[in-house]
Parts: sequence; structure tokens; C-alpha cells
Amino acid sequence: MSVTNNNNYQGGKTYGRLKSHQSEALDEINQTYLHDDALKGDGFEDLPERLESYKEQFMEFDEDNSGDIDIMELKRMMEKLGQAKTHLELKKMIAEVDTTNSGTIHYDEFVDMMLGSKSSVLKLILMFEKKAKESQQPVGIPPPRDLSSLP
Repeated sequence: MSVTNNNNYQGGKTYGRLKSHQSEALDEINQTYLHDDALKGDGFEDLPERLESYKEQFMEFDEDNSGDIDIMELKRMMEKLGQAKTHLELKKMIAEVDTTNSGTIHYDEFVDMMLGSKSSVLKLILMFEKKAKESQQPVGIPPPRDLSSLP
């Protein structure tokens, strides 16, 4: 799903269509999980919400819209989360999740990792980051500030 350069200067529209197609493709994969009888009895009452959350995470980290997360996208993702890793650590993280030995993380592998009982390093970091974002939400009106309180 790469974008070709055909001198079309409407890149924003093209990118939006590409993201829309990617979203539709991931929704189709999500439908297979929603209709999977094995998941219905495993305590996944909030499965549609989880799948939507996983889709948004995956689309955010799949920067080139290829349908999978490669080592450089994983590196940038970990840096965004404040968890910079070496290439060896990144390769190990991909190997933990990659069931097709492609060297990348496809969406179905990503969802299997997030829904599965096995604790991979990537899953733990993503879950920790999600909980940290939830706890950092400020409540109420911000306190008044003056110039002396600025850094």
C-alpha cells in the first residue's frame, strides 16, 4: 500500500484515502476476531472497544501504511513512548510476536499479541503506556500561573 508519485500535488487527499483504505482493511480483520467463537467466552466482553483501540495504535505506528510494523517503525514507536531500545532488543521484540518469520509485525500478529495470554515485552510496554496516559489526565481548572513559576 505505498503511495506512488505521479505529480499529484494533492498529497493530503491521497494520504487521507490511503489511511481510509488501511482503516477499512483493518476493520475487515477485526470482523474475523469479532466472529471468532473462541474469543467470546474468554472474558472479552469489551472486545469491539479493544479492537478499535488496537487498530488506532497500529495505524499510528505503521508510518508507511504498509500494513505491518518494521524495525524502524518499532524503533520510532519505542522512542515516542520514552523506551528507546537497541536494534538487538527491537529484533527480539519483533521475533516474540512475528509468527510468520517475516521480520515485521502484521496487524493480526499485533492483535494476537494484545489479546493473548503470553506477556511479550512490546505488549507490556504498550499496556503500561496506556495506563500511564489514563492516569495523567488533569482534573479541574488549572492553577493560575505567573512569570516566576515558568521554567
